[in-house]
Amino acid sequence: MAAAPDAENPGLDLGELAHHPAARDPHDDSLDATGRPRVEFPEPTPKTTHGPARVIAVCNQKGGVGKTTTTINLGASLASYGRRVLLVDLDPQGALSAGLGVAHHELELTVHNLLMESRISADDVLLRTRVDGLDLLPSNIDLSAAEIQLVNEVGREQTLGRALYPVLDRYDYILIDCQPSLGLLTVNALACADQVLIPMECEYFALRGLALLTDTVDKVKDRLNPRLGMAGIVVTMFDSRTLHSRDVMARVVEVFGDAVYHSVISRTVRFPETSVAGEPITSWAPKSSGATAYRALAREVIAQEK
Repeated sequence: MAAAPDAENPGLDLGELAHHPAARDPHDDSLDATGRPRVEFPEPTPKTTHGPARVIAVCNQKGGVGKTTTTINLGASLASYGRRVLLVDLDPQGALSAGLGVAHHELELTVHNLLMESRISADDVLLRTRVDGLDLLPSNIDLSAAEIQLVNEVGREQTLGRALYPVLDRYDYILIDCQPSLGLLTVNALACADQVLIPMECEYFALRGLALLTDTVDKVKDRLNPRLGMAGIVVTMFDSRTLHSRDVMARVVEVFGDAVYHSVISRTVRFPETSVAGEPITSWAPKSSGATAYRALAREVIAQEK
């Protein structure tokens, strides 16, 4: 895995991006969308036992890069391969909950209660989704108060980890959908995670913001969570027809190397439709390119276990 750039490493200074060679010849079928030799990840074998969970924080401080879409559809795809998955909505906007058809504004108990009230357990908050094997800890705007309330708590960075600990043995994966900031809630997610998965829009400014995120991840690893590692970077909203997308792809692969997933999520009108429908694209449009891409990402994530 390539070393992540930081404030002292100018690896993400794109310079004259337009003059960078394109990632691949779009007509060369031997290469995938990342410009590397195509890799086929095998169909995972079903599991007969579950747990302990691999906790993955889906994180990027930039908004609109596909964090929630990735959390929902990766989670549903992992569940379709026989994995038990828990999704944690750690964004006060509640988009993850809404994207799964939950009327989150009407909920009596949410992640906010789980974090702030010691008598509330994960089982009190947990909801089953329409997808077999996929559960949810929902959230709504109440969670916005938690960042302020947690400031005076002892061990405030470990609050989420303590709340999730009792259910780790039930699941194979816990995916945490982080808010678009690097505040205390996101630090909580990083402090209890085994790995970070970074969705990155295939766009110039999204790439530049990765340096700040990787610096935060390094600080959390150094000070709070030594086991924290990189699951990978998944490129979203990719459009192979544009030179800009191919140039950005070439640059991110050059800088991050094998940390970039081979599975790439292309732009499609299906994703907004699934948000309205309140279900993953894998069930709403199972034969669509988006569903195929997220199933491929799930196979790649599962293959990392070996």
